[in-house]
Amino acid sequence: MPPMPMPSSARAALCAAALLAAAATPAHADGGGAAWSVAPASGGGTRPAKDGRPYFYAEGTPGTVLQDTVTVTNPGPKPRTVSLRGADAANTGSGALSVTPAKGAPKDTGAWITFAKRQVKVPPRTRAEVPFTVTVPTGALPGDHPGAIVASGGGRTAGVRLHLRIGGPTLAALTVERVKVDKGTGRITYDLVNRGNTVLTPRLAVHAEGVFGTLIDRAPRTLPVELLPGRRVSLTEPWPDAPALDSVDVRLTATAPGGARAEASGSARFVPWSVVAGGTALLLGLAGGAFHLVRRRRRSPDEPEPEATPQERQDGRRELAGAGAGARPITGTGTGTGTVTGTGTVTGTGTVTGTGEGL
Repeated sequence: MPPMPMPSSARAALCAAALLAAAATPAHADGGGAAWSVAPASGGGTRPAKDGRPYFYAEGTPGTVLQDTVTVTNPGPKPRTVSLRGADAANTGSGALSVTPAKGAPKDTGAWITFAKRQVKVPPRTRAEVPFTVTVPTGALPGDHPGAIVASGGGRTAGVRLHLRIGGPTLAALTVERVKVDKGTGRITYDLVNRGNTVLTPRLAVHAEGVFGTLIDRAPRTLPVELLPGRRVSLTEPWPDAPALDSVDVRLTATAPGGARAEASGSARFVPWSVVAGGTALLLGLAGGAFHLVRRRRRSPDEPEPEATPQERQDGRRELAGAGAGARPITGTGTGTGTVTGTGTVTGTGTVTGTGEGL
């Protein structure tokens, strides 16, 4: 493709992750032959160099047609037939880069790529150069449109990255969402979402406060993720020395070139439940023992007195006998008069004298 100026932000992002995972190593030919490979043609595109380019880069406006060339090298002793196709690039849920599968239909950059030959036969120890074009639709949105060229042959697949930027307003924006702290392991999980239209290489800072002060204060560091426009990835942050007992607030701050910045927080209450369960069982045991002890000492008023033992009954008889031996006579005299009136009159007077003993 014709040389074009490359923005510094895009250059930094591309240098961080130039190739797709599928293109990390060349594909190996079947039958134990030497490896065959696919790469951008040397001396072309926006980054001409003697040792070739690690990826394709193109920039244009809607409605333009961009040109470049892909090289397929076969160093083996047998001819190789390789098929070429265009694919869209995407992020997996964990942040890795992937491309649309062979059976899937690309909808973005991959659909705009047209090869001079979709299938090429490469003689032994030679290379074949295949021109291709990228036709930018008139209604294409501005910003970054990552894609790839994928080659398949001999049961193997390899690919090379194609980064397309369409002219127009660009926006670098992201959000941090769904921050959670695992109370068992302390692991922090969160989502990063690219809300803009440029590829982002985010940086993350982590801060955590507990009841007694700061627990984590990690400086910003670059994440091993190239976040494509409109994509969401779920990431984790380890915390091996999380507290056993504390109330913690965690704050994540994400930044990226171009002025993108976002923050989000999460909280967790760390409680050693095994210790709490053991202490609770001990307290319940002590409370139960105290309850039974008090119940035995506090007898009900309606409960009958316990029957006296033979010794207690014998001691009682001795006390009664001793009291009877000291009895004194009691003497008393009384006089009374009574009158009854009826049809007749009866008058009587009597005197009663008695002597008795009392205890």
